[in-house]
Amino acid sequence: MSEPVSALGGASYDGFAAVREIGPLGMISLRIKPGVSDAVPLPAQRQIMHSGDRSIGWMSPDEFLLILPHAQVAAELQRLAGITGHHLAVDVSDARAVFRVEGPKAGQVLRKLSPVDFDSLPIGELRRTRTAQVAAAMWRDESGFTVVCFRSVARYVFDLLTHAATPGSELHSA
Repeated sequence: MSEPVSALGGASYDGFAAVREIGPLGMISLRIKPGVSDAVPLPAQRQIMHSGDRSIGWMSPDEFLLILPHAQVAAELQRLAGITGHHLAVDVSDARAVFRVEGPKAGQVLRKLSPVDFDSLPIGELRRTRTAQVAAAMWRDESGFTVVCFRSVARYVFDLLTHAATPGSELHSA
């Protein structure tokens, strides 16, 4: 098996906020109705939970995104195959790109592109929304924001993020 490759080779940009591609990460789309199994702790609506190098985010009432080291995906899929009850687990690692937007003004970058008040977004809340014209999932942590999009639009999203982080384009309060 070949080594995973990030969508943009680890592209980065330093503007009034830092933008960088992270990854490759392992990602499993898990379709399961909450309460069917206790094999995977599931987050509440619009939440993301972290435990060590793993995270699981709520994507819809019966869809969750499990994020883990890429090397652990195959073993995790095998473990999930043992869940009793109706479910579906699919490796979507190669279909996604992941970016970090960091710095004190990181929320401004995303506010320009998405209809969410990122300055008041609580840590641990996940939003599925859009970045300009494409679907994305985003959440905040102590140092900034993570943005997940389809790999096919990775260059477009990276370019949007870097343009929105260009020095001199900061948002000003009225």
